[in-house]
Amino acid sequence: MIRKLLFVLGLVIAASGFVSPPAALAIGLALGLLLSNPFDTASRTLSKYLLQASVVGLGFGMNLHQVVSAGRSGFVYTMLSISFSMLVGMALGVFLGMQRTSAFLISTGTAICGGSAIAAVGPICHATDEEMAVSLGTVFVLNSIALLIFPAIGAAFKLTQTQFGLWAALAIHDTSSVVGAAAKYGPLALAVGTTVKLARALWIVPLSLATAIAMRAKANIQWPWFIAFFCLAAMCNTYFPAGAPAYRVLAHAARIGLTVTLFLIGSGISIATLKQVGHRPLLQGVLLWLLVSIGSLWLIRAGWIAL
Repeated sequence: MIRKLLFVLGLVIAASGFVSPPAALAIGLALGLLLSNPFDTASRTLSKYLLQASVVGLGFGMNLHQVVSAGRSGFVYTMLSISFSMLVGMALGVFLGMQRTSAFLISTGTAICGGSAIAAVGPICHATDEEMAVSLGTVFVLNSIALLIFPAIGAAFKLTQTQFGLWAALAIHDTSSVVGAAAKYGPLALAVGTTVKLARALWIVPLSLATAIAMRAKANIQWPWFIAFFCLAAMCNTYFPAGAPAYRVLAHAARIGLTVTLFLIGSGISIATLKQVGHRPLLQGVLLWLLVSIGSLWLIRAGWIAL
């Protein structure tokens, strides 16, 4: 009963609009690690759909021309980043003596969009429940760390909002944490980070198809339809200004929804999750994440990657 009451209290705080996304994640992590989430299964399901709805809502606060411009430029960068992550990730898996499927899932989660990508390709490559759990646990742990530390690192290196949004989109796993970190940094960072990250998420489809062909399996592709609705929302905000009052309400609700999503994700990480991950998958995930994060940050600061 105490765990349930504390969970509800944390949920109310996250939905109050008075805490930032990183703070909500920290509250969720504290609850998950100290007490464990009493509604773990329901939280995972709710966080998935709430994230998608929140991303669509954020579109009502963005200009379609900026979305298209950032998405067009970011598409090339995401393609190169994904190719690098997959190749290096699989090489690290071989070096560490990991099972091929686990190494592939962690590489996929790092390369594209965390848990969503793992959930999409896992059934196609016949991953076991244990392999799925280990891969998801690895990505979620690193994803949470990134959300908490990236804004401080961006400020220390004096990144502009555009630079930070691009870096977050290329180096943080899940869409929720990219948007959360970018929102903490500033409105322009939020627009760039969200758009480039969604361009990165679109690679779920071709990677799922390629995996199905390699495995000779029938692919049940999970099309990211919410990205199209995000663009539709941005189009409404750009070309139908009469709805501005309603758009502001929807965009604000989306930010609160994102904050709640991060609380739910954080509350799902427990001591049992950390033990289940093990040292090899976690080491692969950490090394790959550091290579992508440090490499993309260096390229952005050097001016090789820019919008």
